[in-house]
Amino acid sequence: MSEKNTLTIIDNRTGKQYEIPIQNGAIRAIDLRQIKLSQDDFGLLSYDPGFENTASCKSSITFIDGEKGILRYRGYPIEELAQKSTYLEVAYLLIYGEMPSKAQLQEWIRNITLHTMVHENIKKFMDGFHHDAHPMGMLVGTLGALSTFYPDAKDIFDMQSRTKQIYRLLGKMPTMAALAYRHSLGMPYIYPDNDLSYTENFLNMLFKPSPSTKYDPDPVLSKALDVLFILHADHEQNCSTNAMRSVGSSYADPYSCAAAAAAALYGPLHGGANEAVVRMLKEIGSVDRISEYLEQVHAHKKLLYGFGHRIYKNYDPRARIIKELAYKVFEVTGKNPLLDIALELERIALSDEYFLSRKLYPNVDFYSGLIYQAMGFPASMFTVLFSVARMAGWLAQWQEEILDKEQGIARPRQIYIGPATRSLQ
Repeated sequence: MSEKNTLTIIDNRTGKQYEIPIQNGAIRAIDLRQIKLSQDDFGLLSYDPGFENTASCKSSITFIDGEKGILRYRGYPIEELAQKSTYLEVAYLLIYGEMPSKAQLQEWIRNITLHTMVHENIKKFMDGFHHDAHPMGMLVGTLGALSTFYPDAKDIFDMQSRTKQIYRLLGKMPTMAALAYRHSLGMPYIYPDNDLSYTENFLNMLFKPSPSTKYDPDPVLSKALDVLFILHADHEQNCSTNAMRSVGSSYADPYSCAAAAAAALYGPLHGGANEAVVRMLKEIGSVDRISEYLEQVHAHKKLLYGFGHRIYKNYDPRARIIKELAYKVFEVTGKNPLLDIALELERIALSDEYFLSRKLYPNVDFYSGLIYQAMGFPASMFTVLFSVARMAGWLAQWQEEILDKEQGIARPRQIYIGPATRSLQ
C-alpha cells in the first residue's frame, strides 16, 4: 500500500490526472481549481449545500465524534467538565485553552461580575418592544444595540480591548436575557446582585418577585442551570457558530457578530428543538398514546423531536447527563408530568428497529426542555437560555477565527443556473 498522503484524480472529460495533497484528512478546495477543461475555464468547484462535508476552518476548541458519541472541550470530556467544573471555568477553558488557576479564576469571575450591569438606555431600548414580543427577538435586538454603546469594541486586534468585550458579553448576557423575560411579563427589572454566583444571579434577576422582596435561588436549581450551561457552551461549527465566524471574518465588532449568531439560533431548526419536544410530549398527552404517535412517525405523518442529530449517530453524551440531572431538579420542583411520557417514549424508540436502523438516539434537547419547564421557564425562554450558555463558545470561536492567519472574509462561491445573456430589445 502506498504511503503517499495524496489523492489522485482522473478527469474523464480530458483524461488528465491530478495529484492533490491530503492534510488532516481533508483536501483544500482551492486545489480543485487546477482541474479545467481549458485555460479559460474557471476550474472545478465542490458543491456542498449546508456544508455537510466541508471544513470551513481548523479549530482546537471542540472535538466531536458523532459515531462514538464523544464530546470534548479542549480535550476534556464533557462528562468530566459537567461533574467537576463550573460554567465560568469552562468559559475560561474554551476562550483561553486551559483551565484557570485559582488566582486566574478569581480574577476572571471578578471581571465578569463587574460587567453584569447594562447601560440604563438599554432598559429604555427594551421598553420599546411590544409587550408580546418574543424574548429571543428582544435579545437579538439588544445584542446588536450594545455595539453602539462600546465603540472601542471595533478594535478587535487589540488584546486588551478584546478581553474587555469578552468580560462585557459574558457579564451582560444573563442580564439582557432577564430583562427580556421580565419585559415579556410586564414585571419590573431586577438589577444584578454581585454577591451571587453567575447562575444564582441569573435566577435572581429572572424570578425575584419585586425589587423590594428577598429571593434566595435554590442551590440545586442553580447548580442544574450551571451544568446545562456547560453542556450548551459550545458544539463545534453549528449554524450559529458559523454565523459568528462568518460575520466576524469581516472584522465586525463582537456584539454585531453575537447578534447574528443569536439570530441564527433563533431559527426553529437550530435553537428551538427542546421547545418542540415539549410540544410533542403535550400532543401525545399520555403513555398509552405513544404507540399511536410512533406509528404516525413511521408513516412520515409526524416528526419525533429530540431524537437524532446531524452530527451524533449514537446517544448524545449530553443527553445522558441531562437525564440524570432531571431527577435532581424534579426532587425540588416536583416531577414534570411529561416525564413519564418521555421515559416511555425513549424506551420504546430505543427498542424500535425503525429508529435504531436510522441511528436516531435521544439528543440534548429531549430532556432539557422538561427541566426548564419544571424550573418555571416558559417555552419562549428556552432558546434564550441556550444563547446565554452558548456565548462562551461563540466568543472562543470568534477570537480563534480572527487570529487565524489562514482565514479571510467568508465569501462562498455559487453555481449559477440562471438564464444566459439576454437583451431587453
